[in-house]
Amino acid sequence: MVGEIDPGSASRPGPVETGGGPGQGLLVLVGVTHDDDPGTAAKLAKKVWELRILDGERSAADVGAPVLVVSQFTLYADTRKGRRPSWSAAAPGPVSEPLVEAFSAALRALGARVESGVFGADMKVSLVNDGPVTLVLDA
Repeated sequence: MVGEIDPGSASRPGPVETGGGPGQGLLVLVGVTHDDDPGTAAKLAKKVWELRILDGERSAADVGAPVLVVSQFTLYADTRKGRRPSWSAAAPGPVSEPLVEAFSAALRALGARVESGVFGADMKVSLVNDGPVTLVLDA
């Protein structure tokens, strides 16, 4: 899930901020499922970096906007039955952590300034959704 933010932050054992000016950042909540692989991570990183969702139909690549990456296994919640979500569609930590890192590394390789939260940590994510623009992306 990707959204344009003004700016965003994640609180971990020390805050992380996207910096940048108004409307000049992206927050990417990354969920990993069982059939994802490094190729999926690279493809999505390129899509996020080049997606024209900023002012004037520009991309983060066009304006050098920072990207805040936060792992979010809850994106794969299954709430079809009962009142308790199932997380069975989310890949386990040992599978998903390297793929979230691969996603961030692929963004950096494309030229992005990437900040990230701490994988598996209880974080407080703060954002002002600018637009609002929030999209769900798949490879």
